[in-house]
Amino acid sequence: MVTALGQSAPASGGNLEDMDTMLAWHVDRPGPMAGRPLHARRDPVPEPSADELLVRVLVCGVCRTDLHVTEGDLPVHRPGVTPGHEVVGEVVTSGSADFAAGDRVGIAWLRRTCGTCRYCLRGAENLCPDSRYTGWDEHGGYAEYAVVPAAYAHHLPGGYTDGELAPLLCAGIIGYRALERAELPVGGRLGVYGFGGSAHLAAQVAMARGAVVHVMTRSPEAGELALDLGVASVTGAGDPPPEPLDAAILFAPVGTLVPPALAALDRGGTLAIAGIHLSDIPSLDYQRHLFQERQVRSVTSNTREDARGFLAFAADHHLRVSTRPYPLDQADTALADLAADRVTGAAVLVV
Repeated sequence: MVTALGQSAPASGGNLEDMDTMLAWHVDRPGPMAGRPLHARRDPVPEPSADELLVRVLVCGVCRTDLHVTEGDLPVHRPGVTPGHEVVGEVVTSGSADFAAGDRVGIAWLRRTCGTCRYCLRGAENLCPDSRYTGWDEHGGYAEYAVVPAAYAHHLPGGYTDGELAPLLCAGIIGYRALERAELPVGGRLGVYGFGGSAHLAAQVAMARGAVVHVMTRSPEAGELALDLGVASVTGAGDPPPEPLDAAILFAPVGTLVPPALAALDRGGTLAIAGIHLSDIPSLDYQRHLFQERQVRSVTSNTREDARGFLAFAADHHLRVSTRPYPLDQADTALADLAADRVTGAAVLVV
């Protein structure tokens, strides 16, 4: 039994019939990772509602949003929540015609919307005021079992391992939406600021569409990965790219990168900010950063249509997914490594 950070956990993967508890991590006291805010214990296996699937977790990606929830950058929505919203699992029980027991299924960030507000009705369910999120409003995938509304679960493309699929479910989807928000023209020049789990997937989507991609990162390891994937150049995080950009995406949650990213845009260029959390943005100079119809746009969650579009793209264009695996009982270590920028690509928890 695990009751606190650093203690070993029992082996996972037992059958539901012969286990009524599961290992699950919880954010008991949000705060810096150095203060050990994440704890593990044994919980009852959750019971799905009539419209939900019970899923045995196989792999769960470790997303920077999990870090924001754990460290308190995002306000507490559910005390003691289990993080994790890049879940690849196997359906145990289902009341849905769309999924059967034994199906491989994906659980992502967007968990529920009201379906009746003006945002939902116009196809912008990501802006629904009553939207709910996995690993923030409801327990997520840092556990052996999870539940998900069947209407918000995802069928997964073939040709990928479970570990490769996990980052597609948030890093991939949000990068895809950020790319759409950046309005990159066909064959255009894209700047990518920060090169972690989401950026290394979005860059591949852009290049598959014919874009020239320039990467700005402070990590030598991330820069090596970017060059290996075929980007045109790699420079320091705040350095100018070698040519003006038609569009840029800021993946690093660092507000001080907004001015140099805007300054790097050509006339009419767009900067999309992909993160759910961003540190303060310094003052902008109108002539240098915004004039000549440069613009900055935020990215808020995603719609299920975004998810379906990206997963279909991933099925048709095999993406290289760089992952670093951790066992489930080392979820705290994985999140601490992410906080310290010790992860190249995407960290994944293997159950």
